Amino acid sequence: MATPPNRPAQPTIKEQRADKRAAQLAAFKKQEAARKRNRILGIVAAVAALVLVAGTVTTVLVLNATPQQVDEELVSGDYADRLQLYPDLEATHTENRVSYDQSPPVGGAHNPAWLNCGVYDEEQQSENVVHTLEHGAVWIAYDPASTTDAEIAALVELAPDTYTVISPYDGLGEAMAISAWGAQMRFTDVDDAAVTDFLTDFWRSPDSPEPNAPCTGALDGPGKVS
Repeated sequence: MATPPNRPAQPTIKEQRADKRAAQLAAFKKQEAARKRNRILGIVAAVAALVLVAGTVTTVLVLNATPQQVDEELVSGDYADRLQLYPDLEATHTENRVSYDQSPPVGGAHNPAWLNCGVYDEEQQSENVVHTLEHGAVWIAYDPASTTDAEIAALVELAPDTYTVISPYDGLGEAMAISAWGAQMRFTDVDDAAVTDFLTDFWRSPDSPEPNAPCTGALDGPGKVS
């Protein structure tokens, strides 16, 4: 009788379990390595995105901080020639930030909360100030980098006690701005008679969308002085 061939010994149950654990461990390590690679790639992508956003924000801040050039035609000559009018402005409410066509803005979509009238030594959110303009207020804005303390004091002295917002506006440049709903004028001299003409025409103007609506009782922005 022929001798039967030698058969490999069957692994024991203990050896089978060990092999199974080894296979599971190898699969787990492979999955973990893949997840680690994905996490690293995700972190790299996130960092790259943050760098891009930071660069974009920095660019926007630099652009916003760049002083506007003085247009001599807008700061000299007759009041009627310098007055800028913007009719048919939208007057809806929005919680979002708004990209305005004018800087400083003179109307358009705005925040549901108006800024309380007064004097501020910090820049205010335009969407709140525009709501205040809707109520018939005027907004006197100046660039803190170009305006002296004496000039600011003179602006405060010049402005009516009510229905007026006075605040800094970075990047405005040497020409200050007085704005009402749908109207604006630039000036470099606080004693400019055209500023008084503007106040006569537009302070608490009945042509504003909501004349005589309050300019108190809502939002005090940062840096309110009075």
